[in-house]
Amino acid sequence: MSFQQEINRRRTFAIVSHPDAGKTTLTEKLLLFGGAIQVAGAVKSNKIKKTATSDWMEIERQRGISVATSVMGFEYNDLMINILDTPGHQDFAEDTFRTLTAVDSVIVVIDVAKGVEPQTEKLVKVCRMRNTPIIVFINKLDRPGKDAFELLDEIEQKLDLRVTPLSWPINMGPKFKGVYSIYDRSLYLFEPNKQRVEQRILFKELASSELDTIIGDDATILRDDLHLVEGVYPVFAKEDYLSGEICPVFFGSALNNFGVKELLDCFIEIAPTPIGRETEERHIDPNEEVFSGFVFKIHANMDPNHRDRIAFVRVVSGVFERNKPYHHVRLNRKLKFSNPTAFMAQKKSVVDEVFPGDIVGLYDAGNFKIGDTLTEGEILHFKGIPSFSPELFRYVENADPLKSKQLAKGLDQLTDEGVAQLFTGSATGRKIIGTVGALQFEVIQYRLLHEYGASCRYEHITLHKTAWITSNNKAMLDDFKMRKASYMALDKDGRDVFLADSPYSLQISMEKYPDIKFHFTSEF
Repeated sequence: MSFQQEINRRRTFAIVSHPDAGKTTLTEKLLLFGGAIQVAGAVKSNKIKKTATSDWMEIERQRGISVATSVMGFEYNDLMINILDTPGHQDFAEDTFRTLTAVDSVIVVIDVAKGVEPQTEKLVKVCRMRNTPIIVFINKLDRPGKDAFELLDEIEQKLDLRVTPLSWPINMGPKFKGVYSIYDRSLYLFEPNKQRVEQRILFKELASSELDTIIGDDATILRDDLHLVEGVYPVFAKEDYLSGEICPVFFGSALNNFGVKELLDCFIEIAPTPIGRETEERHIDPNEEVFSGFVFKIHANMDPNHRDRIAFVRVVSGVFERNKPYHHVRLNRKLKFSNPTAFMAQKKSVVDEVFPGDIVGLYDAGNFKIGDTLTEGEILHFKGIPSFSPELFRYVENADPLKSKQLAKGLDQLTDEGVAQLFTGSATGRKIIGTVGALQFEVIQYRLLHEYGASCRYEHITLHKTAWITSNNKAMLDDFKMRKASYMALDKDGRDVFLADSPYSLQISMEKYPDIKFHFTSEF
């Protein structure tokens, strides 16, 4: 197969939603239809000791939520599908924001009963900033929920999306009978089945009286609804979807395998093939034959038996080849990788070639940071992979003096993953962890204990926000650092960070020192 054909057969996307909308369940069912797994796990069930393929960390199994982005690749209809299942919980939004830099399109999952929730709004806003193509999947139609037209209005108003339904539900809750696919003009009847993939009845002629025989009185309602849909919503055009102008909507029940195959079949037809990326130097096209890629995620201890650390690299252009030396731009040195891996959640397999759009895992001995670039020699810096200024802070103390090395290593590796940021107080030398969500502290404590054998305890610290500071006025910068010595810290890269204890303190500092720049993301 030619290089161009390999690019054209790839689809790389993320699934995002508010917690409990059914995102991980949908991921599982897509894998099921793709033949990547044979039986779907009963997600979050304590009775059946199976968990979702994408939720593989021990803490995820215990809490029943995703706390890290999972990468899964599988073949379907001669296409290579790469799914990134992201955390829905707002405390892990930073991981999701960075993951969105590595995908070409997004599926947003919405709970039919709850509608558009705050976390969904935030994530869609990030997609809108990048004009990422979006498909909406309205889930849990087997339960009572909001009216379909009401939901579409809510999506348009709250998410600022122009929608066009490509399927339509026939009732919902206990009376749910199925969906009519506007995209392929077929009728799919609902048969609840959580474990296996089952064929459903297809029906082509909507005007036929046979429809009344099959779904009874709902046939008239369905015809009226579809007539209204035709009059109100724009006709689907692939170009409009790819440019982010319109957003196709599907209805179904992921838990019951319903509506998922229709979503997948339409997705592989309309979703974008790998797209290029902007760097500070120039635009990188996926068709370029010279390799380039960037690190968007780092995960330690995917295999607890080997204490391995893996950097996830999105291939942007060219072919990544095993055992070929590549240039690490930040370190300005060549690195060679003998066992690059492809993923099925935590299951990994060594690959010889990786193409644009794919995600490759590289075993990392501490060389990588999020945002790093690999090339064949060209100096490139990919844009838009920031760390955000944390909003919650704790002093971290060693609870077991005999394990200080393990604690230092654990903190170092976990903060490299981007789950939190580590600062060292300039005056005290004390370690401070900053996160964007409270649950992160629990995850760090749990993983330090179970993955590194290190115990830590937290001590409260009152801080409002951190800001990286830079200035061309050395005298002013030195004066600021001297006067604010007790509120100064260094990040892991040795950069100056101001620890503002209140909004007032931050505002006054910015006014009093006009030549100092205060940065609230690490990209500056």
